[in-house]
Amino acid sequence: MYLYNSATHKKEEFTTHTPGHVEMYTCGPTVYHFAHIGNLRSYIMEDVLEKTLKYVGYDVNRVMNITDVGHLSSDADEGEDKMLTGAKREHKSVMEIAQYYTDAFFDDCRKLNIRIPDTVQPATGLIDDYIKIVSGLIEKGSAYVAGGNVYFDTSTLDRYYVFNDHNEEDLAVGVREGVEEDANKRNRNDFVLWFTKSKFEDQALKWDSPWGVGYPGWHIECSGISMKYNGEYLDLHCGGVDNAFPHHTNEIAQSEAFLGHPWCRHWFHVAHLNDINGKLSKSKMTQDKQEFLTVSLLEKKGYDPLVYRFFCLQGHYRKALVFSWDNLDNAAGTFNKLIARIANLKPGDGAVDGEALAALKEKFTKALSNDLNTALAVTAVYDVLKAKTNDATKLAALDDFDQVLSLDLTQKAAAKREEAAKASTQTAGGYAITGEGDPAIDALVMQRYEAKKAKNFAEADRIRDELKAQGIVLTDVPGGCKWNRG
Repeated sequence: MYLYNSATHKKEEFTTHTPGHVEMYTCGPTVYHFAHIGNLRSYIMEDVLEKTLKYVGYDVNRVMNITDVGHLSSDADEGEDKMLTGAKREHKSVMEIAQYYTDAFFDDCRKLNIRIPDTVQPATGLIDDYIKIVSGLIEKGSAYVAGGNVYFDTSTLDRYYVFNDHNEEDLAVGVREGVEEDANKRNRNDFVLWFTKSKFEDQALKWDSPWGVGYPGWHIECSGISMKYNGEYLDLHCGGVDNAFPHHTNEIAQSEAFLGHPWCRHWFHVAHLNDINGKLSKSKMTQDKQEFLTVSLLEKKGYDPLVYRFFCLQGHYRKALVFSWDNLDNAAGTFNKLIARIANLKPGDGAVDGEALAALKEKFTKALSNDLNTALAVTAVYDVLKAKTNDATKLAALDDFDQVLSLDLTQKAAAKREEAAKASTQTAGGYAITGEGDPAIDALVMQRYEAKKAKNFAEADRIRDELKAQGIVLTDVPGGCKWNRG
């Protein structure tokens, strides 16, 4: 299997510390508000990646954090904790906000068929672990105390910018986010490992530490959680591309300084979801007074959440995806037609052809093994429908593929098949019309039947041509007619 590694800037063979086993960590949500669909694109693609790894034979231990403290509104260790912002906005406690939006996030995951990771750890649950790591970094000379806070000393590193060759002047603290430089820092890119009241007097959540009452920085939380549940060697770290700097950069710095050896082999970053004006974000949507693009809003507007998952799978995870309602409508139309085609397959149509199934699976696996090319994996679904094999084999292949795609393809098709059966209309004269539950089409089919009964074959042919122009395929059967959208 080959994946693009953000740390080496190239596609390379995926290898693990322990053969056949993957230690995987994904950055979870900061639960101060609902996740918008741009956030959820990353979780969808990470879900596909985990399921692909299992599909090709790996055993996977996936860990995810829930950030309920320490994530500030600025990259430069400035601004307010996002959790406190949410609590003030809704006049609730920080922990009430955290629980509410954690539940909402997992509800979205269920709707999108995103598997919940094996381990989910709220950041507030491992305070002692962070204190241990910070203490170790101070002892090793990689961190220092200044102004009551503990900072990581980036000057002790051979290389700090892992993912990009940034211009240091452009990243000066005073330039970034328009905030003043922290006078406690020895170097402009040093970052806070532990905050005390000297930084935030009114912080809602705080704990005793050797450096004073305070709370951990955002970056140390992910390192601590991963070390506890993934061990000292991490195979795969995932997140949105906007996490690469400074969050993941800082994770690498502190983790490798503490452990004394390379930490994570492979980095997987998902590109932004954009609209026509650029990246979608909570702050941007609020500022522009746009509708907050959540899964619930999609449902309110009549979209199946899995249409959004299908929309994401049609693009590559490393390329920005452009969202618009027109684009989502196109995805919905394509998805519904796909389900209709699958619904036309006949369950129990012969025995599964093992050789044909293996050939179909090989195409699908090849697509996913080439840097998680989900667009080609979706194409492999259409290849199944066009394959010269029986329907039983095709349905078996689609069920197999859906272990990764998680689009409920055969389940939705079965429901459509059942719906079509219920939509069968029995006339008084014993003529049965079996279709997809569209009264207008049923009426035209009935008119054609009446025309044929009256030996008005020209009119019957005209109606058949009219239906054909609408993409309706008619099949005359004993005692009636079946129709479907071709």
